[in-house]
Amino acid sequence: MGSVLELESLELCLKKWTCISDPPWKTMLSLLLTTILAVQATAVMEVTVPEQPVVALHGRDATLNCSFSSNAHFNLSDLTVFWQLTDTKRSVHGYTEGRDQLVDQAEAFANRTSLFPSQLGLGNASLLLKEVGVVDEGSYTCFVRVQDYGSAALLLQVAAFYSKPVVTLEPESNLRPGDEVALTCVAYGGYPQADVIWQDGSGRNLTDNITNSVVANEEGLFTMTSVLTVVLEPNSTYSCRLINPLLGEEGNAFVTITGQNVTFPPVALWVTVGLAVCLFVLLIALAAVCRRKIKESCEEARREAEEAKELEEEESKTAMTLLQS
Repeated sequence: MGSVLELESLELCLKKWTCISDPPWKTMLSLLLTTILAVQATAVMEVTVPEQPVVALHGRDATLNCSFSSNAHFNLSDLTVFWQLTDTKRSVHGYTEGRDQLVDQAEAFANRTSLFPSQLGLGNASLLLKEVGVVDEGSYTCFVRVQDYGSAALLLQVAAFYSKPVVTLEPESNLRPGDEVALTCVAYGGYPQADVIWQDGSGRNLTDNITNSVVANEEGLFTMTSVLTVVLEPNSTYSCRLINPLLGEEGNAFVTITGQNVTFPPVALWVTVGLAVCLFVLLIALAAVCRRKIKESCEEARREAEEAKELEEEESKTAMTLLQS
């Protein structure tokens, strides 16, 4: 901050002198002040932070890296390090005159921050943030001053793993071919919002037919619910894949609808039973008719045999009578 004020003072001074009518030494003074401004401008300290966002796991500790370079040797008593939230300007951690200065520290960071004292003299002004939560996500600015001054901002992103997805079928019973069924995929305790991809057994993407919802708990972690509506087909497999944009693919779950889940419609069932009963009765009747026909045939054959026997006996008696006479 001091370098900036000095630059502004020098600029005002230069403007003041240039308002004076042309003294002989005006040009020389103007060149001198311009040279001083150029030297001051190049004396700003270089502070370096990661260009890519820092991804921290929920509940774990995270290190926000910040390094600086000083052209001159310095004592820690001359060093000032100050971390703050870029947007709200709330104090995260302060260090000056050789020790931590936490009087103005925001309550949310109390007992959760520290520097690396043994590394400060080597140009390491990194901040250790303990037990990171969703509320810690955002931009942080690292300010460093020895003789010169510099600052840089980095982005902290928080991530949490989801539970293994679970897929359920609704309804689970009395299913009929052609019915619409809802497949629900649920995963808990993750962050940020995940992408859900549904596929069938052949790998065809069904994501256009889904409805997603997200509910946050008191810690800011999400419960992801995705519902896929499909027309029931026996022996079909559906998969739900969960992809965390910060952590990559986390898990998947499958559900297979087999023929055992599919029941006949009630009307078709009764028709089938009725046909079976009719066929059974018809078979019994046919068997009875056949039995009666067979019995009648047998009796007729027996009568014919008896009649033939009687006729034969009568013919024998007639022949004997003729012989005797």
